[in-house]
Amino acid sequence: MELEILREKLNKCLNTIEPIIRKNINLQILNNILIETEKNFLKISATNLETSLVWRILAKIKKEGKFCLPASLLKSLIGLIKEEKIKISTENNNLVIEINNQKNQIQGINPDDFPIIPKVESEDFFEIETSKLSEGIGQVINIPSVSQVKPEISGVYFSLKKDKLYLVATDSFRLVEKNIGLTQKNKDFSFILPQTAARELFNVLGVKGGRVKVYFTTNQVLFEWLAEENPYPEVWFSSRLIDGEFPNYQEIIPKKYTCQIILNREEFQSQIKKAGLFSGKASEIKISILPKEKQVKIFSQSPDVGKNESFLPMRIEEKTEKNVEISFNYRFLLDGLSNIKSSEIIFGLSSEDGPATIKPVSGEDYIYILMPIKSV
Repeated sequence: MELEILREKLNKCLNTIEPIIRKNINLQILNNILIETEKNFLKISATNLETSLVWRILAKIKKEGKFCLPASLLKSLIGLIKEEKIKISTENNNLVIEINNQKNQIQGINPDDFPIIPKVESEDFFEIETSKLSEGIGQVINIPSVSQVKPEISGVYFSLKKDKLYLVATDSFRLVEKNIGLTQKNKDFSFILPQTAARELFNVLGVKGGRVKVYFTTNQVLFEWLAEENPYPEVWFSSRLIDGEFPNYQEIIPKKYTCQIILNREEFQSQIKKAGLFSGKASEIKISILPKEKQVKIFSQSPDVGKNESFLPMRIEEKTEKNVEISFNYRFLLDGLSNIKSSEIIFGLSSEDGPATIKPVSGEDYIYILMPIKSV
């Protein structure tokens, strides 16, 4: 193998691939990456047997070949190189990296021992803008519960319905739904992507432009990224899927409210953070809706710290005559608010012991549902 490649592109690829490679004591081969030539590209592959990533980089190929080597060593070396172009070749069982008067040799292992990355062969797929998919995953990724008893809630639920993609996650105490409009109608389909895989995918997509084609079967999914400036795919990310049926979450979305109020998002967040400093071990804060005063009262106290009380102005979206007091985990409230960009939010209560909802005033593409804390 002999080729010339731009350092910046190789470094970007290695930094992105690293999280895929989880340290494996029993299968040392999984701590390595496979690099091989493919026409005018250098193809780099990594896998942990649950998820796999294949990345193609344009290169000047002089001689074809393939090589398997430790990912961490190559990443560290390339990260220390300042030159724009790098020469890569193989000598015996070594990968040779040359820059000006420097020569580095890395010992490798038999590339034929590297696991075969399974192909996701399916005619079923949908296409979505990379930025929209990345943003959507980022808004739901922290909610799933890691559960051996209920593995179906340990991931992000993808539900494709005609011209919309719904991303949903829950931990039984809260639930978030993000819907994204698509440019074409599709066959209805759904799958559950493990949370770890969703995090890895989010890291791979980053702030890329372009678009993603998503191919799916009953047990695997493939995300194929195409850059705006290139007609060919550059990145393939594949993952196993969670076997199970996601809960019928639409049943818990409130259809009626005892009250709905409009609040300034930043002010609400700020006061919740302050109240959180005075909360107890259960992270509990009390929120009181005061219709006559047109205010929201936020209160927390702890015998070891003290107490906090603040008031915020509100606008009433759905009228209520009586005061309502309800307790929440302040951290869960902040999680829901942190994913909203709108300057104002609609805070809805279905009952004193039922779920509350948080939505942006502008747009119907995001809803966060939170169960209250039942005070003793």
